Amino acid sequence: MAAKSPATRRPSWWRRPSFWKKLVLWTLISGVAVGLVAVIALLVAVYTTRASLPSYDELKSSPNGQMIRVHAADGTVLVSLGPSYGEWVPYDEIPGVMKDAIVAVEDRRFESHWGVDPLGLARAVRVAYLKRGSGRRLQGASTITQQVARTIFLSNKYDFGRKMREAVIALAMERKFSKDQILELYLNKVYFGGGAYGIDAASRKFFGHPANDLSLAEAAVVAGLVKAPSHYSPTADAEAAVQRASVVLNVMAETGKISSAQAASVDPRSVKLAPEPRQNSVRYFTDWALPQLEVLIDESEAPLEVWTTLDLGMQRAADEAIRRNAPPGAQGALVSLDRDGAVRAMVGGKDYVSSIYNRATQATRQPGSAFKLFTYLAALEAGHKVDDVVVDEPVTIAGWSPRNSSGHNSGQMSLRTAFAYSINTVAAKLGQEVGFGTVADMARRFGITTPINTQPAMVLGTSNVRLLDMTRAYASIASKGVAVTPYGITRVTANGQVIYQHEVDTSHVLVAPYVAAQMTDLLQTAVATGTGRAAQIGRPVAGKTGTTSSNKDGWFMGFSSGLTTGVWMGRDDARAVGGLQGGTAPARAFASFMTKAVATRPVEEFETKVTLPEWQLEPEDNAYYAEPDNGVFVDQDGNPIEPQEQGQGAQPGQAPGEEQEDRIDEDWIDRMTGGSPANPQQAPQRGPIRTPAPDMAGRSGVVPRERPAAPVEEEY
Repeated sequence: MAAKSPATRRPSWWRRPSFWKKLVLWTLISGVAVGLVAVIALLVAVYTTRASLPSYDELKSSPNGQMIRVHAADGTVLVSLGPSYGEWVPYDEIPGVMKDAIVAVEDRRFESHWGVDPLGLARAVRVAYLKRGSGRRLQGASTITQQVARTIFLSNKYDFGRKMREAVIALAMERKFSKDQILELYLNKVYFGGGAYGIDAASRKFFGHPANDLSLAEAAVVAGLVKAPSHYSPTADAEAAVQRASVVLNVMAETGKISSAQAASVDPRSVKLAPEPRQNSVRYFTDWALPQLEVLIDESEAPLEVWTTLDLGMQRAADEAIRRNAPPGAQGALVSLDRDGAVRAMVGGKDYVSSIYNRATQATRQPGSAFKLFTYLAALEAGHKVDDVVVDEPVTIAGWSPRNSSGHNSGQMSLRTAFAYSINTVAAKLGQEVGFGTVADMARRFGITTPINTQPAMVLGTSNVRLLDMTRAYASIASKGVAVTPYGITRVTANGQVIYQHEVDTSHVLVAPYVAAQMTDLLQTAVATGTGRAAQIGRPVAGKTGTTSSNKDGWFMGFSSGLTTGVWMGRDDARAVGGLQGGTAPARAFASFMTKAVATRPVEEFETKVTLPEWQLEPEDNAYYAEPDNGVFVDQDGNPIEPQEQGQGAQPGQAPGEEQEDRIDEDWIDRMTGGSPANPQQAPQRGPIRTPAPDMAGRSGVVPRERPAAPVEEEY
């Protein structure tokens, strides 16, 4: 029997050609049908989107993000934040090199595709496949039209749905707008880094001139930014920007936009960058004020004009006062409030560029005797009068025995004298009398927002506070006991409409007017004859000094002519600063600032006249009261500790532990004889001239003969 051929062994249905023909035919028909439906759906989507697209003029005016312009009190623009927009540059005015550079590096087939480039997409898919596993997403597939669609209508979120919407919008835009219009939109809308949107903003930011003057090298730098604005920014990494610009020039040569000779002749390193604008102390204020917009308004899209309380003249005076008076190695901060709480000046440090940390609003430090404001307020509210007789005598409270800077006690004196010369034992006894919790409640009533301990030594300022809070408290005394709330924003406008207007609230009375008047009496005396004499400015001033242990912090708080100013100085690491006392550098900074700040304001007399304390009449016996206010050493909890003896109060340039040679201090002689430059008209008061003790040289007081040359006992 003959063997069957392979063909005869197959099933009959296999041998029927009609089956495969039908299968292939139906597959083709189904594919064409699905494709046709997809094309129809795409066309419907594209033309529906085209119909809903805004007009070209509307697209030109639509913002890329919220811009905020901040104005000073006189209308001067302090800073512009958020997106930065330059002038709109029409297509015909855009330099040809700029158009060629961006097309070459971002979308070389821009003139030929319909909004989506299949060849570019295939190339991007191939690259992604070759680099699979690297975690990198699909890149390089977006055309210029797609980037415009994403910039104007979509977010930067990367997913398949967003890419599909981007493609549809791009196809629709190509149906509605010309290539020139799309490129014009792109070059005026795309983000180039540093907050700059559009080529004009980028050109002004990086090169300091308008976009219509861009050279080939500059255009290459700008075009190279689009891929990674933060990485290739010439202000962030000049070398990376130069390398990227070189790539752009080479691509322009490859695509025929320029010749190879032109590409070789251009050196991106020759591009001159515009200097970065100097960030001055104004930014301390704007950094504090602007976050408040989230609470004050709901507008999050329209450009905002923010009008603030800042007085530029006062701000310059404040900046200068801190820079000139803060000791070497130490920082300084200043806040000045008008009578309604308007912040007229705010300095958070010597240099905003080197440190944006705002020591006026963020730092919490011990205030020393400046905190005695609350102790005496509680005593006055409890019924004490400024002329009440109190006794400076040894006292022990719960194991704590405060000491005076003089090293001894002086017996009977008035409350005014005790405050003027910052007698610690009297403050301690007052705190015990009214209750330390009452003192803490008074501090909270006046706006101290930080935790306050109720250990006995709290009356000497052992609780950390903020300078802004302390300034607010003193401003409330200046306003006769009515609460003052600091504010920095007066009004906000959007599209020409006022959407926020600040209203001053004067309804909260913290203490009775007579209590505030008596407190002002005490504060006047402290400046006129006590520890704050360096703060005199030739018109009525009320204030108080503060110094913490080992000269770590110096404070001066005071007010005059409706303006309240607080000054703090010290090191950020809380180490000692040689010679720092509240009555020295901080008081001098206060006087320097206030002299200029109130120069155009009328002189305002306080309700109470300055009354000299009784000890002022006998300087030869009690001159030590004129020393800067110091106090007992206490720890963070207010418990007594032993004085540190390793030269922490050393003068600048003096080695720790090294004693200074006794010498006559001419400035001290002037002050003690009434010839102080701060008050040259004061009648001389003669007394025995004494050489300051070694650890007090250069300060404003003297030490009694019996006092040993020992480390100074600083005030808390």
